Amino acid sequence: MADSALRGTLDFFTRLGVYDVVLPFLLIYVTVFAILEKTKLFGTEKVGKEEYPRKNINAMTALAIAFMAVASTKIVEAINQGAAKIALLVLVIVSFFILVGLFFGGEEVKLEKGWRKWGMIFVLIGVLLIFANEVGWLEPAWDYVYDNWSGSVVGSILLLIFVIWFVTYLGSPEKKLDEEKK
Repeated sequence: MADSALRGTLDFFTRLGVYDVVLPFLLIYVTVFAILEKTKLFGTEKVGKEEYPRKNINAMTALAIAFMAVASTKIVEAINQGAAKIALLVLVIVSFFILVGLFFGGEEVKLEKGWRKWGMIFVLIGVLLIFANEVGWLEPAWDYVYDNWSGSVVGSILLLIFVIWFVTYLGSPEKKLDEEKK
C-alpha cells in the first residue's frame, strides 16, 4: 500500500516506464534536436526570403538517436543516475550563490567575465566527471593515477596540462595590453 496518493502516482509512473523510457527519450530527443537546429548540420532550406534549418531531417535524426539510446538499458541507467547528480550539482551551485548574495546585502550579484569563465569550466568538469563515473570510466582512471602517481605517464600528463595552461593564460600578452589601453 502506498504511503500517500502522490507516492502511489509516482510508483504507477515507475511501473509504467515513464522514468526508464519516456523521460530519457524526451531528454535525448530534445537535446539532439536542439543541437542539430542550432548547428544547421544538415543545411538549410529557403522559405520565401528566409532560410530555416531542415526541421524534418533534424527531427528524424533526433528521433532515431533517442530510440537507439533508450533501447540500451545501460545508457538509460547512466542518464538517470547522472541527471540526479547533475541536479544535486545545480542545487549546490544555487545554494552557493544564495550564500554569496547574503554578503552583498541586497545588491545585485553579477559574475565578472573571469569568474563566469572559470565557473563554466568548473561545471563542465563536474558534469564530465559525473558521466565518466556513471559509465564506469572514472574508477579505473583514478586507480591508474593512484597506482602510478610517481610514474612518467602521470607526470607527463600533469606537465602537459601545465604547459597548455601556461601557453593559453600567460602566453597572450597582446590581449592583456589591449585591455589595459582601454
